Amino acid sequence: MALELVGITKQVGGQTHIKETTLRLEPGHFNVLLGETGSGKTSLIKLMAGLDKAASGSIRMNGQDVTKLSTQKRNIALVHQFFVNYPHWTVFDNIASPLRVAGMAKSEIQGRVEEAADVLQLRPMLHRRPHELSGGQQQRCALARAIAKESNAVFLDEPLANLDYKLREELRDQLPDLFAGRGAVVVYATSEPEEALLLGGKTALMNDGRVTQFGDTADIYRNPMDIVSAQVFSDPPINTAQVRKVGSRAIFGSVDWELSGDAVGLTDGVYTVAVRANHVLPFKNDTAFVPVTGKVLVAELSGSQSSAHFNMGVENWVSLSNGVHPFSIGQEHGFYMDPDKCFFFGPDGKRAV
Repeated sequence: MALELVGITKQVGGQTHIKETTLRLEPGHFNVLLGETGSGKTSLIKLMAGLDKAASGSIRMNGQDVTKLSTQKRNIALVHQFFVNYPHWTVFDNIASPLRVAGMAKSEIQGRVEEAADVLQLRPMLHRRPHELSGGQQQRCALARAIAKESNAVFLDEPLANLDYKLREELRDQLPDLFAGRGAVVVYATSEPEEALLLGGKTALMNDGRVTQFGDTADIYRNPMDIVSAQVFSDPPINTAQVRKVGSRAIFGSVDWELSGDAVGLTDGVYTVAVRANHVLPFKNDTAFVPVTGKVLVAELSGSQSSAHFNMGVENWVSLSNGVHPFSIGQEHGFYMDPDKCFFFGPDGKRAV
């Protein structure tokens, strides 16, 4: 079963929240919507789920036009970032609720609820109420309800956002397996590039109410088609600068380096160069050797990684490296860029190399 959007748009108060979007989402893998808060992820999910009406275009499930069907008739499941459970019902009743609405036989309800509870490790808690559960267990309950319903499509709108780090990691690792082989189209919204990479599958990059790029997650991470897509799929923010390409060299400010590969064939002129923070290091090695010096503005240590925000005239860049590295705030520090990891974008923002 495929879920297909054909020229779909959404307007609120005369303003366009979702620009014309055509997208085909398949079962068998996660379909990730990646973008910052306000980029349109939740708005698009509400359209697909039937919670909001489309201004134009159509939505098809397995070839059937469901644009005007209610949410209930679309046979979908929706899990929010907030723990949406009925407080006065037991975990069993919460998981069983959509099955009872569908008029399913008690024996089948029992089997489906217990199966979903086993998958989410909730069997010992079936007779508890939500307030007796931890945050992670409450979200497991919501996920179990989605699994038990055996929907045509499952929409997960930042479902791990309100969990602590350990629980997020644990559930994120389990999610692909939880929905594997169930035949449902799974759509997962997140604002975190790392989460999209961990989930794999396919990713739609979203910015300002439109999909900027869609494809295999790892491929679009490595090959953003424009500067906006590169920015959406980078955390920390991708470093950018205006460079001049002259002959076989790239020049910005006092920094210049010899180009290699396809970059050598670029027409001479002005480009935007972009390089992710993990390819700008506070030490020189065989791959990161182009020197870029700047005044350190902020330094952070996160686990086994060090990051530094530094200023180079009109540009603020970020370095992200493994290990613990000392930085003096307000002082000049040398960094080194890997030139082979640079993207070049033309004046129109499209990828040149």
